[in-house]
Amino acid sequence: MCSPEEEALLRLEEVFSATLARVNSLVLLPLLETTPEPSDPQGRECLRLLQRLHRSSQRLWEVTEESLHSLRERLCHQDTVGLESLLLLQHAERVLQVHVEYIESYTSCVAVQAFQKAAKKRREFWRGQRKALWQLLPGVSSEASVGTALAQALREPLAHHVQQYVLLLLSLGDMAAEPHRTRELVVHAATLFGNLQSFLRQALDQALATQALWHSLSSRLRDVLCTPACRLLQDSQDVPVTVAPLRAERVLLFDDALVLLQGHSVHTFDLKLVWVDPGQDGCTFHLLTPEEELSFCSKAPQDRMVWQWKVTQAVCQALRGKKDFPVLGADLEPSEPPTCRCMAYTFRAEGRLCQATYEGEWCRGRPHGRGTLKWPDGRNHVGNFCQGLEHGFGIRLVPQGPEDRFDCYKCHWREGRMCGYGISVGGPLQVRHRRGVQGLLPGGPAARIWGPRERPAGPAALQVHGPLGEGPAERVRRRGGRCQGPGILLSEDDSLYEGTFTRDLTLVGKGKVTFPNGFTLEGSFSSGAGKGLHTQGVLDTAAFPPDPSSTRKRQLGVGAFPVESHWQGVYGPFRDFVSAGCPGDEQEALLGFHVQNSRELRKSQEYLCCERTQPEPCADRMEGILDELLLHREPRALRECLRKALSNSLHPLGKLLRTLMLTFQATYAGIGANKHLQALAQEEVKQHARELWAAYRGLLQVALQRKGQAPEEDEDTETRDLQVHGLVLPLMLPSFYSELFTLYLLLHETEDSLYSQGIANLSLFPDTKLLEFLDVQKHLWPLKDLTLTTNQRLSLVRDKCFLSATECLQKIITTVDPREKLEVLERTYGEIEATVSRVLGREHKLPMDDLLPLLIYVVSRARIQHLGAEIHLIRDMMDPIHTGGLCDFLLTALESCYEHIQKEDMRLHRFAGRWDSREPW
Repeated sequence: MCSPEEEALLRLEEVFSATLARVNSLVLLPLLETTPEPSDPQGRECLRLLQRLHRSSQRLWEVTEESLHSLRERLCHQDTVGLESLLLLQHAERVLQVHVEYIESYTSCVAVQAFQKAAKKRREFWRGQRKALWQLLPGVSSEASVGTALAQALREPLAHHVQQYVLLLLSLGDMAAEPHRTRELVVHAATLFGNLQSFLRQALDQALATQALWHSLSSRLRDVLCTPACRLLQDSQDVPVTVAPLRAERVLLFDDALVLLQGHSVHTFDLKLVWVDPGQDGCTFHLLTPEEELSFCSKAPQDRMVWQWKVTQAVCQALRGKKDFPVLGADLEPSEPPTCRCMAYTFRAEGRLCQATYEGEWCRGRPHGRGTLKWPDGRNHVGNFCQGLEHGFGIRLVPQGPEDRFDCYKCHWREGRMCGYGISVGGPLQVRHRRGVQGLLPGGPAARIWGPRERPAGPAALQVHGPLGEGPAERVRRRGGRCQGPGILLSEDDSLYEGTFTRDLTLVGKGKVTFPNGFTLEGSFSSGAGKGLHTQGVLDTAAFPPDPSSTRKRQLGVGAFPVESHWQGVYGPFRDFVSAGCPGDEQEALLGFHVQNSRELRKSQEYLCCERTQPEPCADRMEGILDELLLHREPRALRECLRKALSNSLHPLGKLLRTLMLTFQATYAGIGANKHLQALAQEEVKQHARELWAAYRGLLQVALQRKGQAPEEDEDTETRDLQVHGLVLPLMLPSFYSELFTLYLLLHETEDSLYSQGIANLSLFPDTKLLEFLDVQKHLWPLKDLTLTTNQRLSLVRDKCFLSATECLQKIITTVDPREKLEVLERTYGEIEATVSRVLGREHKLPMDDLLPLLIYVVSRARIQHLGAEIHLIRDMMDPIHTGGLCDFLLTALESCYEHIQKEDMRLHRFAGRWDSREPW
């Protein structure tokens, strides 16, 4: 049997549904139908609000009909349909939300007096509807205006309905059994609609206060501030407060903004970017904003408390993006606004950020964390910020000329200035590398390395390198993309100029030219357009001619520019990362971005700005990395662990290696590939290996510290060098090999050309003639290995003798590891001795006099290209542990073979006169 409360609910819903239908037909539809399309913005805004209210009223009527249907079902099927099936109980939140939407639509109309404005435009129509309207509102005075009557007609039925909801639900809760689930639903619904009553009262109060505010302001201020959605929360005319330094005449706190009125000026502050800082005394507190710090002061402490509390709660509400329910400050979420936020703001004050828009993370009124800064002229910066300044890794784009052309600076920043390592990209395909002084000292001049295929402006400028040291004549500065100032110019014919350059890289002022033949010209230089080069000085022709090989292979930068000082802008952030205990959220700062076009660059900027990785996964990943280092400390396991780490772009060591690889490519590849930088490059690779080993040791110490274990003892220099050359260098060398080997090719191009000619000449000989030419003792000739066909003579057989040794030596170019190259050389030696031992029928150790001609034979048949570059790279990069051993001896023998083959041309001509290929052996 249904309770009286349920029957009362049924009647309540029937009455409310009918009332909504009458209000809709008598009020809302006439408001919409009789209001012509307004031409002014305010009129269009009122019409939009009335249309929204009509939609909300329609949804409210529909949900009331649904509730009515569920009640009728309950009354008709009491035995099978339980009380919990009522829409009002089962879906109380949905019913509540529909009521809230109606209240918000209604109060928006009240705040801007939409009913009064609509009634005023159609006075005659509403005068004719006055009787019907007053019948709908029997309690309204006949003296009330039409606008007031319309507002009450749309509010009173709802307020009465909600009040009756609460009373009936409370009675229904008392009737339900204590432990029953139904009682919980009833109590929950009663609580929600009790809160709805409070929400309705506050919403009406705020709307009426806002409406009154618009009446008190001038039309100009009203046009600036009035929007249907904003609500006045506090007015300094009600609770006095003064604000410094702006000295506002009136302070208005809305639910979305703080407004200071000062004469005809209006200062508006978005509450999402307002931080409340409690003052030290009882009458003052402070507000922090992106461009202002405001002090609020009240004579009475209670007034200060009112303002501080309301501002704090308004900020919380603005950040949540929805009104507090049921009243301001009563939301279940924390009532203190977060210190760190993610917002967008356009700066207005004069200065470097004027009209720039920052979007990203903030802390106490300053950009702090990841973000994007964009200026109206197209410049933008994406990266990390600290207390309002660029700080950490970032990418700066500066547009240049037409669309899709820009200068890009990818580097680390410190307190708003470029600092340390960076790569500069100019235009879609033009790459420049910022290093030298710029890579070492914050704010220092940048250096440019020009390569052999690039032609800077100027009559004879083929290559410029700088800086070489601290002297005034050893540095070339880039200004505006060109070289200018004191420096060194080295041309392709090995002429050397030391002096000063103009912007277009022509010679000017005092200088000295050293020619390849040893002559020197010292004096003053000048040049002009179409006038050539003019000089006045002393030409010295008495100098002793220099060694052409030493002049051709002159190396720049070695000694004067020590590799230990290179790339501190790369190593420094990694050391800081390790010193800080390897926090997971700082890993990105270790990685530079290398992009080839604007689309990829913008994608990398979006990544920096938008992908805000959760701290926990980063921390977990870092913890796993450190655990791996602890588990793999034995030599064999350590090698595999380092190999995986260096090949993994997400591992700190892998990130460091990738960044070093990019700097190496930017310096020594393409236009930077110059033979005079070979020594500097190979020393730099070794230094990278030392730094990577130090980085591993630093990570290991962090891992031990986190586990509470004792740190490892410091290594001595000898132990460190063994690990660097024997473990790290072979693992990381492949990342630099291509650019490094190219420099060796350029440096030894002349010798390799002579060697190639010698190989071509020796290849004309059949095996036996070549062995004879090389003075190999005949009892060592492997004639048993020569298998002849019926039409073939022994003297015509080629590429058959010592075939296993030849094939073994050819494998020297299949690896980039100097250690493995030496192992190939050692196996080649073993194959030669094995062949000789087989020929002699006993084990035989070859003396140097017998080994050298046999090795020359094998080298000539292996036909290895660029053998000089290979030999010198092995010599420079091999592990010092091999010095003085068998590998060192064999490498020396290979060098002798290389030099011998270069000098065989004259002997070949003499021997060719005695050789008749038709002569049988």
